Amino acid sequence: MTQPNLTCTPIVLTPHKNCVTAASMATPSSRRHCSPRPPLVSTNAKAAPFLLLTTALTTNAQESTNNQHLLRMGDAAVAVVHVAADAEEQEHIFRSRFPPVAVPDDVTVPEFVLAGAEAYADKVALVEAAPEGRSYTYGEVSRDVARFARALRSVGVRKGHVVVVALPNLAVYPVVSLGIMSAGAVFSGVNPRAIAAEIKKQVEDSEAKLVVANEVAYDKVKDAGVPVIGVGDVARMPGAIGWDELLAAADRAGAPVVALEPVQQSDLCALPYSSGTTGVSKGVMLSHRNLVSNLCSSMFAVGPDLVGQVVTLGLMPFFHIYGITGICCATLRHKGTVVVMDRFDLRTFLGALVAHRVMFAPLVPPVMLAMVKSPVADEFDLSALALRSVMTAAAPLAPDLLAAFQAKFPGVQVEEAYGLTEHSCITLTHAGGGGEQGPVQIAKKNSVGFILPNLEVKFVDPDTGRSLPKNTPGEICVRSQAVMQGYYRRKEETERTIDANGWLHTGDVGYIDDDGDVFIIDRIKELIKYKGFQVAPAELEAILLSHPSVEDAAVFGLPDEEAGEVPVSCVVRRRGAAESEADMMAYVAARVASYKKLRLLRFVDAIPKSVSGKILRRQLRDEFVKTIKTEGAA
Repeated sequence: MTQPNLTCTPIVLTPHKNCVTAASMATPSSRRHCSPRPPLVSTNAKAAPFLLLTTALTTNAQESTNNQHLLRMGDAAVAVVHVAADAEEQEHIFRSRFPPVAVPDDVTVPEFVLAGAEAYADKVALVEAAPEGRSYTYGEVSRDVARFARALRSVGVRKGHVVVVALPNLAVYPVVSLGIMSAGAVFSGVNPRAIAAEIKKQVEDSEAKLVVANEVAYDKVKDAGVPVIGVGDVARMPGAIGWDELLAAADRAGAPVVALEPVQQSDLCALPYSSGTTGVSKGVMLSHRNLVSNLCSSMFAVGPDLVGQVVTLGLMPFFHIYGITGICCATLRHKGTVVVMDRFDLRTFLGALVAHRVMFAPLVPPVMLAMVKSPVADEFDLSALALRSVMTAAAPLAPDLLAAFQAKFPGVQVEEAYGLTEHSCITLTHAGGGGEQGPVQIAKKNSVGFILPNLEVKFVDPDTGRSLPKNTPGEICVRSQAVMQGYYRRKEETERTIDANGWLHTGDVGYIDDDGDVFIIDRIKELIKYKGFQVAPAELEAILLSHPSVEDAAVFGLPDEEAGEVPVSCVVRRRGAAESEADMMAYVAARVASYKKLRLLRFVDAIPKSVSGKILRRQLRDEFVKTIKTEGAA
């Protein structure tokens, strides 16, 4: 896991009203190296999270003066025109209207997140929504993070070693992940409900030294080839190292609290797996600096009045970067409470919102749809909700659903955001400001928000590589200290994703308008978003093509009201093959996690492709929809 050598080219800024002209200045270092990430000016030492909730609270407090304080982003987004050395090509770069925020040096993620925890030692930090669920106070979190770090070192885990965590959402999950990072090791979450082969593939690809699992996943990981630490009922996990036993043994051994090798901010701390733009799952190398930087940017709007006050719902999977960072780390950083839910059940969900006075709930559109349409919601006194804000970022939010949700929950602010694993988490957000940051700013409906502090964004023509001005769709590229270090052991794919100047190419097409609001209009990458989960067409196509009766296959997503998108396929059967469409779907279902299963499959004579051999998925999708409509009308 080699860390790349990062240097940068300083720029000289010449202000012109709403535009800044930036000209590169050659320096000795810039002549020798490319410039992946420009230096960030640290001006605000009070970086903070929960910007959506902050805005909701501030908006409620200032309702009488909203017209004065809700500003459009025309005064906000700073457009930068970069003039190349040959003075013939201009580069359009956009930055946040908010001032840069400070990113502390020489602190690890656990140190940053748990700073000041001793003052909240008796406050509940994590609580499971299930009846008689486990809870942790801040004192217990700090204690057990340190204990687990000692335990890992006592069994031979060293700096840079990967530990895969195959746990559902449990109160102990953040303790496990922060303990791994504290030991100098690298946390790599995996879906505990994936099939054994998928989990084993991640264990092998990441070269993991250990797996942490509970009863849900133990049978899937026991043969992965590495020792397993069992959390929960150890009697049901024969051969596993018991969590409680391990921590107690480390306590008795009195292993030193200090790591054998000091943990640096530049060290890797997380290795989540993402399909990226190519559709093949791969490890995303994130350093302590990456995650701390992202947290500082995404939490910029929370003032000291909210410290210790926020209650956040922890329903999004913690193995996902947003679950562990955007929910757990952000909430713990400001000493709030995370209400942990493993699986979605509407009655349990609404009960948890009411009982725990949840204020901020990151959700996926299917959950919002259930809140709006299910009669179960009528069993609850919705006026008793303390909910101020919900955020969705995993899949597009349909305008009709947004309108219906706002009608049923008029006091709840609905925000859409945009983020990706390769950028450590949230990249664009919908609301911010207030307090020390100036007037509250809210982006337009159906946009994914505005640019966060410390980030640079540009929109690139995929064909020419040139950056584009406002109101012109192009591939979204982002540059900041939160950009990943690269894909693990995949140099070529890293170089395709992060260019020589440090720009992360997201694979999403969008534009920025005159007010600085960003809109997503298409995806270059073909990932399917099923209930917030990423489904890579290439993975399912490879499985289909492994069937002896399949000559060719293509997988794509179709819109679905409940799931957002569902994976469907067109298949060319070999001549004489007898398998039915249902047989083919069952073949795939036996080899993937449940959320990756094909929901529809049709046999076709040929798969349309471009001259270069690329599958014309949009054409296939349009033809597929037309066929379904025709069959429905017949």
